Amino acid sequence: RTLLDSALEQYGVDPRELNDDDGKVASSSLGNPAIKAYMSFIYPKPNTAMHVHSLKKHAQLIAAQVMMLNREHNARQAEYLRNIDNAQRQVTKRHELVVVLDNVRSAFNVGQIFRTAEAAALQEVVTCGITPHPPHPQINKTALGAEEYVPTRHFTSTKKALEYLRSQGYYIIGMETTARSGVYSKVNYPQPTALIVGNEVSGICTEVMDKCDE
Repeated sequence: RTLLDSALEQYGVDPRELNDDDGKVASSSLGNPAIKAYMSFIYPKPNTAMHVHSLKKHAQLIAAQVMMLNREHNARQAEYLRNIDNAQRQVTKRHELVVVLDNVRSAFNVGQIFRTAEAAALQEVVTCGITPHPPHPQINKTALGAEEYVPTRHFTSTKKALEYLRSQGYYIIGMETTARSGVYSKVNYPQPTALIVGNEVSGICTEVMDKCDE
């Protein structure tokens, strides 16, 4: 226990928060997965032998696990923190900005884009071609549920998506490195605007680039 408590203190966790004054698990912490990890070190399975050096290393690993699990537990207990329902109710107006994914290959990258779109209150994420789209387990791993709140639709081709967006009055900007590219911070973004993000390797298709306003 001394080894683990010392390791916890290095991570900024006060071991007393996990225990009562008599050294027992605090009743306020019951149900916290961090406690299970903590107790698994204090009371290892029978016939579990470990060298002192290995024990110190194991204490560090368990301490890191306890620290993260305790943070997650405290976040769930605090109603004001990461309250997705309340946060979504506060989004009364989304920016007239759409992100168009032109054959983005990685579902994990798509998930990150959904998460960013949620934070920025973008109007929509449009997926095209081979781009993975919700519902998708790998998108959920990085989006962490954001794909359930950000409006989205899928088109079989990016050209069809642009045709639709242009019919809705969108100004279309390709986010690509070219001989005529400008600095993104100096570009005007009239409302509504569609930003196109290309494939991780080949970028935006040249036929799609030709259809961009900028």
